[in-house]
Amino acid sequence: MQNKPVASITRRLLATFYDLLLLLGVLLTVSTCAVAINRGEATTHPAYYLVLIATAYVFYAWFWTREGQTLGMRTWKIKIITDKGKKLTWKQSAIRFTAATVVFLPAAIGLLWIFDPNRSVSGLIFAILAITPACFGLLWMFFDSDRLAWHDKLSSTRLISLKEPKERAKDNKQQGSTADSQESDL
Repeated sequence: MQNKPVASITRRLLATFYDLLLLLGVLLTVSTCAVAINRGEATTHPAYYLVLIATAYVFYAWFWTREGQTLGMRTWKIKIITDKGKKLTWKQSAIRFTAATVVFLPAAIGLLWIFDPNRSVSGLIFAILAITPACFGLLWMFFDSDRLAWHDKLSSTRLISLKEPKERAKDNKQQGSTADSQESDL
């Protein structure tokens, strides 16, 4: 599938941010249900965290396996496909989700250090160590010939751009205005 343009890192990050906002709403709903089931008390039971992870997986995998686009991907005109140009399977979705979670979850936890009022040097070292794999996972795209991140490679997937190149869009606009003027001449 080399003929499909690869989605830029900017579009990927914007779509990810958009999807995380949507996912946050879903996770808050699940958390509200958990608190209600627990008679108004917060829960720290391990099953609760497994439900949150499973909810996040189903959120992404459902979109990826159906149309190849989450709502954020749709907004930023990118699509996920397999290396062979097909829709993802649930197995590929699981591999992609797991690989991305393993890389990005420690980074998210490391970023929490910024909001810790009792910041310490050991916390800073932890934050740097936690963020490093995510940075390498994304920076890898700049060195990879197909511009794939680690989780793309592990799951045999790629994000393609559905946005028309500027030249093609300009040509289409010019052809449309020429056709309109020819119709008015008739």
